[in-house]
Amino acid sequence: MADVADVIVLGGGVIGLTTAVTLAERGLRVRVWSRDPAGATTSAVAGALWWPYRIEPAERVGVWALETLAVYEELAAGPGGTGVRVVAGVHGGERFAALGPWAAELKGAVEVAEGLRVVLPLLDMPVHLAWLERRLAAAGGAVERRAVAGFAEVAARAPVVVNCTGLGARELVPDAGVRAVRGQLVVVENPGVAEWFTEADSASAATTYFFPQPAGLVLGGTAEADDERREPDAGTAREIVARCARVRPEIAGARVLGHRVGLRPVREAGVRIEAEALPGGGLLVHNYGHGGAGVTVAWGCARAAAALVG
Repeated sequence: MADVADVIVLGGGVIGLTTAVTLAERGLRVRVWSRDPAGATTSAVAGALWWPYRIEPAERVGVWALETLAVYEELAAGPGGTGVRVVAGVHGGERFAALGPWAAELKGAVEVAEGLRVVLPLLDMPVHLAWLERRLAAAGGAVERRAVAGFAEVAARAPVVVNCTGLGARELVPDAGVRAVRGQLVVVENPGVAEWFTEADSASAATTYFFPQPAGLVLGGTAEADDERREPDAGTAREIVARCARVRPEIAGARVLGHRVGLRPVREAGVRIEAEALPGGGLLVHNYGHGGAGVTVAWGCARAAAALVG
């Protein structure tokens, strides 16, 4: 049967697809069940600069992030279609001393007056998600659009279930420690900005960043805990543009192309990568709770989850 699977991965965002690719390329028959098309997931909204942001536990995140960095550097050096580029920029106000041990592995990073200057992977997420789906198909896997009410119905179709449902894990597991942290972005016509910039304000939910993407300059942003509004707020959008224009004045007059909102799946106890037995003998592997850094740790977490699948 075409739909026979060794593993069913729940969730079609960057975590689910990367995990599915990792498993399929190890010879397993993999299906992804996703309620939404990849372009409608939180991953598709991400500004998608590689950087460990709003993610715990710190002692494991560094390893996952560096594993993922190595993959993205390979993808950026290869032929097009992956959506991955390496781009220079500045993390405003950042210093090596405030970062984890992983920062020592960043090639060519230097402290400058404004902060930390470094060349990092920047992903065009709709392109990258489509590339992951093609890579999965090439390994014999497939994505199906379907919603799931419980793990039992999935376990009836495959001996292993991998839970990469992000915010959906709050109800599905259920896990009350999963919270939404709202991020709002504005996309404008790029007035000639070639480098990215980020600066976090620890005293508020506001961050300032801009990322030059092929479809426009992505401006941000916000980190509003427990705010699940999916519609853009006009006042917030004006504030985002104004903050970015204080760094690069030419942004002030840039034509607005669109607005985006995503809900980051933050988990109070940090990322959960853990296996448990299901009634009836199935295996459930969790891989969720990546907060604002799913893109940053995707490959490291996928490999950690795949190790639990066996």
